[in-house]
Amino acid sequence: MRLRPLTLTKPKPIVPLLNVPFLAYQLDLLQRHGVTDVVLSCSFMVEEVRHTMGDGAAHGVHLRYAVETEPLGTAGGVRNALDVVGPGPVVVLNGDILTDADLGALLAFHAERRAQATLYLTRVPDPTHYGLVELGENGRVRNFVEKPAPAQVSTDTVNAGIYVLDPALILRIPAGRAVSIEREFFPGLLGEGVPCYGWVGSHYWIDIGSPEKYRQAQLDLLAGRVLTRVIPAGPWMGGRWIADGVRLGPTVTLVSPCVIGAGSRLDPECRVGPNVVLGEDCTVGRGATIEGAVLWEQVDVGEGALLRGCIVGSGARVGAGAQIGPGVVLRSDVAVPDHARLWP
Repeated sequence: MRLRPLTLTKPKPIVPLLNVPFLAYQLDLLQRHGVTDVVLSCSFMVEEVRHTMGDGAAHGVHLRYAVETEPLGTAGGVRNALDVVGPGPVVVLNGDILTDADLGALLAFHAERRAQATLYLTRVPDPTHYGLVELGENGRVRNFVEKPAPAQVSTDTVNAGIYVLDPALILRIPAGRAVSIEREFFPGLLGEGVPCYGWVGSHYWIDIGSPEKYRQAQLDLLAGRVLTRVIPAGPWMGGRWIADGVRLGPTVTLVSPCVIGAGSRLDPECRVGPNVVLGEDCTVGRGATIEGAVLWEQVDVGEGALLRGCIVGSGARVGAGAQIGPGVVLRSDVAVPDHARLWP
């Protein structure tokens, strides 16, 4: 739950990226590569996810739900979903990665090696926050090192949370209990001599599981760094997306890129952008300035307030003249007093 306090009121699969539920980006990726039968393994606020995503038809897939009565971990959740997965190789995506990885090339690599388990790997400057994967000849995995100490770093290729697995291997995962795919399942396969392969991609990839990375993912989408067909609501107007029902007062300044959600009201003399996402039904008071910030729906920003590089949850109120600085995360429905200063 590294996105807390944001995920206290909205489950991670549907946190908004440019006002679109995050899961829509993963479904688009899968559909573009011919994967249309999708099972979502989830345990938290499942009905909210169902209400938002439905059966997946709007995204060109058939979406079903494997509900965990208790969290089962990254491998246990995969095992829990197996009963509703069809035959053939299973593509697994972690629920917190935004990527435009070439799944078709990954599947071809898996088939060429007649593999039972293939991991998508990506290169990162600092592997100490991830699961390091050492490769040998022909892309076969030699070793897994989960979140290595600096002295243990021997490569920059890390587990990117995308896998192709044979269903027979998934059956090896103990049912009904929490199991880690990174710390238990894959090292266990290696220990038993089961060949695992790694395919190194050079595509966009980010783990949105922290507020910093969640905000960065939206900046990258705004900058066009991610290959996706998912776009914000409203017409594109030179780097600005302005949805239906937006009311712009006189002398409002909009600086591209920015996304303005439906029903929002921007009062006179306010300045919004660059790199701003306003959710639906937000209000920006007279003379307020918002730069590099992500606001969820129904946020009220008071007159003369300054928001820069922050994230604001649904229904929050920022008082007149308040200042919210870079890296600050406001939970949903919080009220910031007039002229308060929350600055790192």
